Amino acid sequence: GKGPIGQDGRHEIWREDIYDHDNEPKVKRRDGSYASVEKLRGFLNYERNPEPYRAPLERIMDWEELNPVEDHERHHTKVEKKIQAARCMDCGTPFCQTHQGCPVNNLIPEWNNLVYNDQWQEAIDRLHATNNFPEFTGRVCPAPCEGSCVAGLVDSPVSIKHIEYSIVDEAWNNGWITPRIPATRTGMTVAVVGSGPAGLACADELNQAGHKVTVYERADRIGGLLMYGIPNMKLEKETVDRRVNLLREEGIDFVTNADIGVNVDVDELRANNDALVLCMGSTKPRDLPVPGRELKGVHFAMEFLTANQKRLLMTKDGTLESKWEKDHFITAEGKDVIVIGGGDTGTDCLGTSMRHRCKSVTNFELMPQPPMERASNNPWPQWPRVFGVDYGHAEVEAVFGKDPRVYSVMTKEFIGDEDGNVKALVTQDVEITEKGPKAIEGSEREWPADLVVLSMGFVSPESYVIDEIGLDMDQRNNIQAVYGDFRTNVEGVFAGGDCRRGQSLVVWAISEGRGAAEACDKYLQEKRDSSYETSDPGMMGGVNLSSLSPKM
Repeated sequence: GKGPIGQDGRHEIWREDIYDHDNEPKVKRRDGSYASVEKLRGFLNYERNPEPYRAPLERIMDWEELNPVEDHERHHTKVEKKIQAARCMDCGTPFCQTHQGCPVNNLIPEWNNLVYNDQWQEAIDRLHATNNFPEFTGRVCPAPCEGSCVAGLVDSPVSIKHIEYSIVDEAWNNGWITPRIPATRTGMTVAVVGSGPAGLACADELNQAGHKVTVYERADRIGGLLMYGIPNMKLEKETVDRRVNLLREEGIDFVTNADIGVNVDVDELRANNDALVLCMGSTKPRDLPVPGRELKGVHFAMEFLTANQKRLLMTKDGTLESKWEKDHFITAEGKDVIVIGGGDTGTDCLGTSMRHRCKSVTNFELMPQPPMERASNNPWPQWPRVFGVDYGHAEVEAVFGKDPRVYSVMTKEFIGDEDGNVKALVTQDVEITEKGPKAIEGSEREWPADLVVLSMGFVSPESYVIDEIGLDMDQRNNIQAVYGDFRTNVEGVFAGGDCRRGQSLVVWAISEGRGAAEACDKYLQEKRDSSYETSDPGMMGGVNLSSLSPKM
């Protein structure tokens, strides 16, 4: 090959002689020369080379993660990781960690440099300083940091996401991530509702501040969409459990099957806790109100993905019952599947259908196909709105020989058979006008479909908890709480994550969870200080001192 990257998918290396195996090898540069890895001009000397996924035809045979494991031929070596870290320019103004880039302001140039210097243990400390769960974001984040990387202005950006995951993976493998038990306890209690990334990040921060935190989750397992919304091939569920178990060891209580306002009384919850933080997510899906919507075989993406994940977990635990499978499981096996809506969830539905062995799968998008390069109205450092091939698209192409996406179409109606099952749908082509998408008359087409999956995003949180507490909502039906303040209109109740900002990324959820925890902690400190001042001095502020002293 012409470039520095060899047949094995890594930068070519060369060693002086047979005895040179203890030292770091010389590495091929873009100009063809071999020299030791150096960072000074790394972005000029080396090519971007993130670790590739396993081959499509290999990975659709299982539900394991897309990323290659330790001894897989595609797994990157330590040398290759060092070369990738050397491409970081250590910019004067690192856009990757600004609001254009990383929502949790990860200290990206710092830990890139530590990886380059082989200081992996320091790297995980810097990574954990801003990000509670790098093993989640290192897998499922779309990496806005890479979209705003300065190297990406004229070349390919640094493979930040892969370096992030490598750091946290190294840390877990070496046992560097251990429970951090808070040294003192404040004697104050907080209830967090929802155990997705926002709820977990919030609970983690409040627990480290010394408060007693209980997390309530309405599903049967902790993790929210990390558990049931993101399929196993993107995020292995043992990775979620591992982190939740660590949080449990650090002193956080988790209650599953706890649905606030249904089987848990909100007033009781508020009476028994000093504060309440809502991180319930945006779980009301956008519907498609066209004729035939009620037909059997038309499902929301989350129904499809959740049922699949539950079946996988039950199979692993050996608790799968045929009655549950008959009543709840949605299979794509042998069916013509149509996924309506692009985006990450759409891709997840494609990948899941492929692993079910579907007969065909098509993906409808309302908008036209994005350009190959950035458009003039989408300059760096904005998120690049360009055509990309995600894992699901690649798998469909590998099996069926063509990309599943059909652009600029909207669904006009679903057609059913005599038993009320969907058998086809009718689309119209769409043109984008100033007033938005408009259907083109006479452009109807009919597509066979036995399973239709709606992955058109989410509109708002479900309102039953909001109504029960009497919270104000904004014009989008999200909980009204100012960003940075996170307080709702009800005393002692905070909101963070998608239920406050609307549907977004895992990394935004972590950012919001941290912010809500900070606001809540401030409120609790003020509450404690004022209780000291108002009560009988002999009582020491009405606080039982034994609960304030550190647990021996």
